[in-house]
Amino acid sequence: MIQADIMTAIVTPFGDDGKLDFARLDKLTNHLLETGSKGFVIGGTTGETPTLSHDEKIDLYTEFAKIVHGRAEIIAGTGSNNTAETASFTKEVSEIPGIDYALVVVPYYNKPDQRGMIAHFTTVAKASEIPLFIYNIPGRTGVTMSNDTVVELSHNPNIAGVKQCTTMADFEDLVERTDDDFAVYTGEDAQALFAKVVGGNGVVSVISHVYGKQMREMYDSLDNGDYQRAGQLMRFLTPKVSALFSHPSPSCVKAVLNATGYPVGSCRLPILPLNDDELKTLAGQLDMKADALLPKLRA
Repeated sequence: MIQADIMTAIVTPFGDDGKLDFARLDKLTNHLLETGSKGFVIGGTTGETPTLSHDEKIDLYTEFAKIVHGRAEIIAGTGSNNTAETASFTKEVSEIPGIDYALVVVPYYNKPDQRGMIAHFTTVAKASEIPLFIYNIPGRTGVTMSNDTVVELSHNPNIAGVKQCTTMADFEDLVERTDDDFAVYTGEDAQALFAKVVGGNGVVSVISHVYGKQMREMYDSLDNGDYQRAGQLMRFLTPKVSALFSHPSPSCVKAVLNATGYPVGSCRLPILPLNDDELKTLAGQLDMKADALLPKLRA
């Protein structure tokens, strides 16, 4: 059973030449571990996986597992809208030492029905040497996996959990109707506190790149019964979520990391880096003058 409550969906650092930069990845990973992350999703949406080649993904996952070196749980993205290719790639990734789970998204563009989704995930789970996390994100896939389908898939012994990006009502229903050994994570930072309060496992987070300490304190406060402090921290974080997703992800997060001593390079097309006006607006929204963010962005 997965133990992490804050799983950072880590960005993929690129060098000035646009290639994978493992030195930058090492520095960022250690920073995230020090600021409260207990696990990682590597090669997810935030990791710009659609722009990575097959060989880049294998190299990225292999090196990342070495960097983490057992200090946190790792979920690696392996999904696509091609069932046969997803099964083959998931099997390949499942053989990388140190990768604990595979994240498999609901097939996008094809728009399968619920029976097709069940068949897709069942096929991939059978091929994999490690358990799957199913990833339900209708805003990106164009189709919604129903709660009934998630519950049915939760009984598959090689499907360990779900990353759920829908409503709070859906999240509650999944926590209520799945067994305790099936992990239910929100993929929405704005739902982070709610997810824990109603019995979920936690959050797959993007803003933990920047606000990991606050998220860690929020969850620790909740665990210690200090609900007022937990709520105060969530109220602080919610507008930061809106700001960091005000442009296509991960452009905002990469901009802040680059400005605060954790260089991760630019985004790959079709995601563009923020321009000067967007950077200035973001700095104001994040109210990070105390950290000297605004002057660095203006520079």
